[in-house]
Amino acid sequence: MKIALIIENSQAAKSEVVHAALTAVAEPLGHQVFHYGMYTPEDKASLTYVMNGLLAGILLNSGAADFVVTGCGTGMGSMLASNAMPGVFCGLVIDPTDAFLFGQINDGNAISMPYAKGFGWAAELNLQDVYRKLFEGERGLGYPKERAVFMAKNRSILKDLKAVACNDMLTVLKTMDQDLLKATVAGEKFQEYFFANATDEGIRDYLKGVVSA
Repeated sequence: MKIALIIENSQAAKSEVVHAALTAVAEPLGHQVFHYGMYTPEDKASLTYVMNGLLAGILLNSGAADFVVTGCGTGMGSMLASNAMPGVFCGLVIDPTDAFLFGQINDGNAISMPYAKGFGWAAELNLQDVYRKLFEGERGLGYPKERAVFMAKNRSILKDLKAVACNDMLTVLKTMDQDLLKATVAGEKFQEYFFANATDEGIRDYLKGVVSA
């Protein structure tokens, strides 16, 4: 699985801690981690929580990522922005229990975490435990197990509802504020990672024009 990590500007100083915790868990399980920034608070390309959500939408809808790990001070802003995007189902995850229940019940494709609120002593251990609950074993099995069929049906209904409630991602990219879009994809490693992994030709070709403009 291709996992994208996205960190916004207010929490960029914690980027190395979050990235290290994610790779320590995900890579031994056979997953690839692509860190789309921010990397330091001094990065030229700055991401807000709104841009986190937009970038999550781009990566998931294009096939450049299978799962997105993002967050902000409380985790709520990045969650809201991510869920505003078509095809993105993002949960607010604070602890390993949240991660387990989100993976088994909702089986979404993104999480948002608080990197300021409650981020204290041994925070890196909590991060690793969260990622283990997310990426070890099979997700979507239901909890409790006797409700698995009902939960799977609800996930399908929600997916269909979101498909009719949202424009497709290419339409979003073409009709949104183009300056915001350019700033969102201006990260140091965006082009290197995105164009090597994206499978949706329409999104890929449109963003080629955006980054070369």
